[in-house]
Amino acid sequence: METNYRIAYDKGWRDLKKKVPEEIVSRRSVSYCSSNRQFTMPFFNSEYILDCDNETITRKTDGQIPEIIASIIILNYLSFSDTSPELDQKWVSLKEIPNGGALFYPAFRKNAVEVLIRTFGNQTQELLTCAAALGGQPASLGSASVVFHAFPEIPICAVMWEGDEEVRANATVLYDPSIAYLLHIESLIGLGMYLSAKLKQLASSL
Repeated sequence: METNYRIAYDKGWRDLKKKVPEEIVSRRSVSYCSSNRQFTMPFFNSEYILDCDNETITRKTDGQIPEIIASIIILNYLSFSDTSPELDQKWVSLKEIPNGGALFYPAFRKNAVEVLIRTFGNQTQELLTCAAALGGQPASLGSASVVFHAFPEIPICAVMWEGDEEVRANATVLYDPSIAYLLHIESLIGLGMYLSAKLKQLASSL
């Protein structure tokens, strides 16, 4: 585990343990068992168990440990248990999210958006095939688009515009504005990067 990720992972557990589990359950779509101090929660199309005593995260079906970036996002989702105000339902890009979205966008485009372009730019319909493995549902944006629910309260949309000999392919990753109240900026950026990487991995396996 790389040092920076390990620091963020350890901090995630420290932050989570400072919270009152019942308050987290009241704000997030998770369950908590006080007898074994375990949370059970969804992430994309799988359920995960967080063991607070052993500080482990495992997939419920097979015990698989998620990638480190996914683990950090999961911990942040629980520990950053703020409530979001009522917002107009719309999609926004990272550039429109406060507290650093515009500042981090160039790196995000390189590490998330460009990955989608290279993977699906000339075969946008393949995005739909790969997305199904993560529980994605087709949307009506661009040449092809898919809405995922990373968590029940957190939708994320990947959009592709197919390229040809005259027009370069393009893509974007869109969020619901409420995400600014549900995840730290670093984790919502990591969420987009994680999704792009998983879709690329699925495309490679086809």
